[in-house]
Amino acid sequence: MTGIILFGSFALLLALSVPIALSLGVATMVTILFGDVGVGVNIIAQRIFGGLDSTSIMAIAFFVLAGNLMCKGGISRRICDFAQSLIGNVRGGMAVALVVACGFFAALSGSAPATVVAIGGMLYPDMVRMGYPKDRTAGLLVVSGGLGPIIPPSIVMVVYCTITSASVGDMFTSGMAIGLTIMVVLIIEVLFFANKEKWPAGTKRPPLGEFFRSFLGAIPALMLPIIILGGIYSGLLTPTESSAIAVVWSLIAGIFIYREIKISDLYQIFIDSAKGASMVLFIIATSTAFAWLFTYAGISKQLVDLVLNMHLSATMFCLVVAIILLIFGTFLEGIATCVLLVPVLWPIAQSLGVDVIHFGMIVCIANVVGTMTPPVAVNIFSASTVSKLSMGEIVKGQVPFFIGYVAVFFAVVLFPQLSLFLVK
Repeated sequence: MTGIILFGSFALLLALSVPIALSLGVATMVTILFGDVGVGVNIIAQRIFGGLDSTSIMAIAFFVLAGNLMCKGGISRRICDFAQSLIGNVRGGMAVALVVACGFFAALSGSAPATVVAIGGMLYPDMVRMGYPKDRTAGLLVVSGGLGPIIPPSIVMVVYCTITSASVGDMFTSGMAIGLTIMVVLIIEVLFFANKEKWPAGTKRPPLGEFFRSFLGAIPALMLPIIILGGIYSGLLTPTESSAIAVVWSLIAGIFIYREIKISDLYQIFIDSAKGASMVLFIIATSTAFAWLFTYAGISKQLVDLVLNMHLSATMFCLVVAIILLIFGTFLEGIATCVLLVPVLWPIAQSLGVDVIHFGMIVCIANVVGTMTPPVAVNIFSASTVSKLSMGEIVKGQVPFFIGYVAVFFAVVLFPQLSLFLVK
């Protein structure tokens, strides 16, 4: 009965378009008041505070701020210029540059919508003027933006590691391997469709001097992933410390090197970053109380026993989890899906011998697929603001690239070695 009240009230609130964070908190309170739980509602405040009482959580706010500073400080433009200079007179070369630029920016921001807006705002208008099909270009932007939470640093990975106590460094290493694999698949698809649909040929290869100028201009931007990932992998910095240093370096690059951020701009950047981070942290806080009640009331144990009695293999369980996550991702934001389902599903996966890094990559990639799948589809909405196309037009254009992305996802689900070969 407790489980029915908990999930029934949560589903009802979502159907009434109540924000996710409030839905989680109110469902928890309703269950305590009307269910047979035996605790007072004051426990909610304790669990909400406990859910945020972690130094790892601080990294989320810093990465959000660093991402906004990168967008405003000219870093994304330098990355686009450098990516274009790497491509010669290849048919579809600008589309390849878009994928590469999204990969570079993913290593800075950790956010899928931020990657779509930052790179799309720079490259999409030029590509359309050159004759690239609008829907295909916007669709490619949606899927390439999905590299944001996969190539480290990744906000979703930090949240997952906070919940499961997994190694952030190992998760980032695995994400790098999977992210590069997705990039290769997308580039192959781009080259195929560029020749099949006669996309414009790239401009002539730039002179060596121009290439070096674009490279030198991009060095401050390219230093960011070296600082962030180098600090973590070397053991000199924690993820939180690396995220704070990323903010400092983004400020230095934007104000003193590229000179595209004025002191007067900082107030609005800080306000926007605070709003973005607070939404994520509010979801984490209320979902922590929700997940605690789920476990305390014995629902989690019942679910574990049910799955174990089905005698599923580890591979079949991962496949079922992947499908569940894809379904949840169509109507829940990625962070919310992670903090809601991981505390429930991870104990079952652990009992079946599933590796924590492999399970984490399933969770992270599934969350990204949700950003490309209506009705939530934040990547599609972000691409729509850049391209001014309807959701239907963008979905039609993204289909082949989306299929390639999902194919890599299910390969990761079925073959753990893909996510573990650099870790083990």
